[in-house]
Amino acid sequence: MPKTLLIEIASDVVCPWCYIGKRRLEKALESLKGEVDARIEWLPFQLNPDMPAGGIARADYRRAKFGSLEKGRALDARVAQEGAGEGIAFAFDRMQRTPNTIAAHQLIDLAQKQDKGNSVVDALFRAYFEEAKDIGDVEVLKGIAEHEGVKGWPGKENIGEVKEKEERVRDLGISGVPTFIFDQRTGISGAYPPDQLAQIIRDALAGP
Repeated sequence: MPKTLLIEIASDVVCPWCYIGKRRLEKALESLKGEVDARIEWLPFQLNPDMPAGGIARADYRRAKFGSLEKGRALDARVAQEGAGEGIAFAFDRMQRTPNTIAAHQLIDLAQKQDKGNSVVDALFRAYFEEAKDIGDVEVLKGIAEHEGVKGWPGKENIGEVKEKEERVRDLGISGVPTFIFDQRTGISGAYPPDQLAQIIRDALAGP
């Protein structure tokens, strides 16, 4: 009989390694079918908490972060190669804006309460990284909510709850994503290959 395991994932939907990490986790869990019954919970983490509400041009953001567009493109190429191995077609060359992600995290929070968190997270990743959409745009988020059947969107009442959750994540000392936390006991950061992740999950199931 499979053992139940809570897997909390601190993630941001503009983090390409979080998208890769999600795909690798899915492969790891598929390989553990019959051993583990995983319950996934997404924890909010903004890579750019001071991002203007409307976001900024991606070229400007990458230039400021990496010093030059050339360095940013080289890093994108590496990520794209890793993503291709997981079936992700990153559209870095078509992405125009780096958005503020607080509203996306609100949508994920609302979706999780309706057992639709995983599909909404996947839809947000796909919209941003493969369809080059601005996931800070209210119409884009509305379209995702409608397509995934999330009721009650848009809603502003959970913004305080989302910010409190993010604060708790940072209070744990988490400063990079993706970070995976197993049964609130152990955790790892990074997009590990599926076989390594599967072993880490087995170790977590075995307990302290």
